[in-house]
Amino acid sequence: MNLRFTKMHGLGNDFMVIDGISQSLPETGVPFSADEIRRLGDRHFGVGFDQLLIVQPARSADADFRYRILNADGSEVSQCGNGARCFARFVRDHGLTDKAEIVVETADGQMTLTVTDDEQVTVDMGAPRWAPEAIPLIAKGEQDTYFLVAGNNAYEVGAVGLGNPHCTLLVENVDTAPVDTVGPLLESHEQFPERVNVAFMQIVSRNEIRLRVYERGAGETLACGSGACAAVVIGQRRGFLDQDVTVHLPGGTLQIRYTGQGGIRMTGPASHVYDGSIDVTSA
Repeated sequence: MNLRFTKMHGLGNDFMVIDGISQSLPETGVPFSADEIRRLGDRHFGVGFDQLLIVQPARSADADFRYRILNADGSEVSQCGNGARCFARFVRDHGLTDKAEIVVETADGQMTLTVTDDEQVTVDMGAPRWAPEAIPLIAKGEQDTYFLVAGNNAYEVGAVGLGNPHCTLLVENVDTAPVDTVGPLLESHEQFPERVNVAFMQIVSRNEIRLRVYERGAGETLACGSGACAAVVIGQRRGFLDQDVTVHLPGGTLQIRYTGQGGIRMTGPASHVYDGSIDVTSA
C-alpha cells in the first residue's frame, strides 16, 4: 500500500502527518508498527520527525476529527500543542474542512483549534491539572514545588498535567542549562510513573521567558507547545509571571495567555515543509 504523508513543523518541532480519512488505514488506525515508527523518525535513515500525527474521523458528533500523536520512539501520547497547530493547518490545506474553529478529539478529551486571519493558530490547551494523581506524580499532596532526588542531587520543580505530564526547573540561563544530562534523568524519574516532559525556564520579565524542553520519547526538541504552556502556568502559580507571556524557544516564539480560569490559550505558526509518499509493507 502506498501512503501519502506531509512533513510539517511548528517552530522546528517537526511532524509526519497522515490523512486517515481519505486514505485507508488498518483497524488500529496506525499504519506502522513501533519499530517502523522509530525507523521513519530517524533523521538519517527515515523521514525524520519528533512525532507522527494521524488525522482520523471523529467518534462523537460534537467533534470534527480525531487527533492521534505518536512519539518518534513509537509510544502514543495525549497532547502536543505544536502538533495541534499543524493539525489545524493540515486539515484546511487538504480540503478536509473549511472551518476556522476546529474541534478535535484526543486521548485526553476534546480541544479547540482556531485559525486566525493571519494564518496563525490558537489552541485551547485546557485547564491545568495540579493534583499529583492527575499529572500523574507520586507525591504526598499537592504543592507549588516538589523536590526530586536523582543521584547525588535534588531538583526543585513545578509540576502540572496538561494531557501530558510536565515539570519545570528555573535556570539562570537556558543556553548553559544541563538539558542533555538532567533532562533524561528527570524524564524517567520514578516519581513520574508515565515519564515526564522536562522544561528549563529562564525568566526574562513578568511577560517574557526563554525555554528549552526535553520531551519524553523524543529528547530535546526545538519547541514544545504544551511545555511552554506548562512553564507559564507554573511560573504564574509561583508568582513570577503575568497573564500574557511571550515564550522564546530555540525554534521560535509562542504567545501564551492564561487568566486563571478556563483553558490556556497558545498562539503560534504552523508550517508546511513537503509532501511525500511511502510504501507500507506491514502494520
